[in-house]
Parts: sequence; C-alpha cells; structure tokens
Amino acid sequence: MQADDLIHFLRGIMVVTEKNIKIYYTKPPIIIFGLLFPLFMFLAFYLGKEVDFQVFFPGLLAMFLFFISSSVGPLITPWEKQAGTFERLLSFPVSINTIILGDSAAGMIFGIMINLVVLAAGLIFLNYNLKILILIAGILLGSLCFSSLGVLLASPSVPNPSYIMMLSSLVRFPLIFVSGIFIPIEDLEGIGLILSYISPITYLVDIFNYSFTSQSHISVTIDFTVLLIFSLIFIYGSNRLHKKNLMKGL
Repeated sequence: MQADDLIHFLRGIMVVTEKNIKIYYTKPPIIIFGLLFPLFMFLAFYLGKEVDFQVFFPGLLAMFLFFISSSVGPLITPWEKQAGTFERLLSFPVSINTIILGDSAAGMIFGIMINLVVLAAGLIFLNYNLKILILIAGILLGSLCFSSLGVLLASPSVPNPSYIMMLSSLVRFPLIFVSGIFIPIEDLEGIGLILSYISPITYLVDIFNYSFTSQSHISVTIDFTVLLIFSLIFIYGSNRLHKKNLMKGL
C-alpha cells in the first residue's frame, strides 16, 4: 500500500468513526445495554452480600469495558440499513474494511472513555499499587477486542436492529458469567473452567487483577496474546460476514 493510499484509508476510518460518534453515542440502546445493564448487574450482585469491593473492582472494570465497547457495533449497520443510509455510505470512496474499522474504533473510543471514568471513580475510594502500563495496555487491547466483537454481531442481515440487540445479549451475557467476574477462575471446575477459557473477558479480568493486585491466574503474556488472537478473529470474521451480507437488508 502506497503512502497516499494509506493516508486515504486512515482518513476514511477517521470519517466513519467521527460519524458514528456523533450519531450513535447517545442512542437509547447504547445507553441501556452499554451503561445501565452492567451497573444494575453490579448492584444486584454486590448489594446485600459480603463482598470485598476492592477485590471485586477489577472484574467490575472489565465488565463495564466489555459491555460499553461491544454495545456500539451491533447497532450501527442494522440501524443504517433500516434508515436507508447504508447505501449512501457504500457510495462513498470507502471500502468495507474502512467501515468495519471505523465502527470498531467508535466502540473502542466509547469503551475507553467510560472505563477511564469508572477507573478514576474507583481509585478515589480504593487504595491500589497500580501497574499502570499493563492496565493501560489491557484497556486498549480489551476495548479493541470487544468493539470488534460488537461489529461481528452486527453482520447478520435482519429487518430490525432489535434482532441484533437480542443476538448481542444472547452472546454477551453467557460470556460474562463464565469469565471469572462473579466467580473466581480458581473456584471453577469441569465444564465451567473450560468455558471460562473460551471467554475473551476472562483474559482481561486476569490482566486487570494483575494490574491492581499483582496476582493472576494465567500468565499475563498469555492473556495479552489470547486477547490479540480474539481481536484478529473478530475483525476477520466481521470482514468476511459483512462482505457476504453487504447488500442484504437494503
């Protein structure tokens, strides 16, 4: 790829990302599924139980990053196909790769912004000896992984965005419950332990635990490697499926 082509490609990603930020950040489904759901899940689990919040906070942070980063992608494509604006986007000099990366970047930025707010609020009341570089790297890679998962979930061609949001919930909620957030990985056995290693959130929770407490169940190097592999799989799958369903639903 020549320099001019690369600049054009990156500019296209920035334009798509900016468009998504302006239009979709304040949509009710994103507010509900990205912010309110993880908040209510946390309150339902934490209130009335003898849980050490300082121990639980890394998992809470991972849960917020997962829900928020993956809440933007499932909405964009089906919403634009329903509104008739997806055809207009395809008429511009951008490729499907540009659109996918722009959608992923929008979810990634949203996840990072809200996660930093949650992190700052937690650090005000809690005392940690942070490994800040590992924490930042975990937030960046985790938000990329989960936002690309959200874009992958938007690939089916359906007549209504609500179908994609239902599919998104069916995928995201089981991943949360086997990820070591509510039940530590070391307490899982059998099929529960196996399923926990299939969930990408497990590896982010482990990274956050190490960043806050210097304790991890898995090697941090493995955590980052697996998250990167998941990210590449999600981006590749998004590319293939979106191309396959490109003109469907228009």
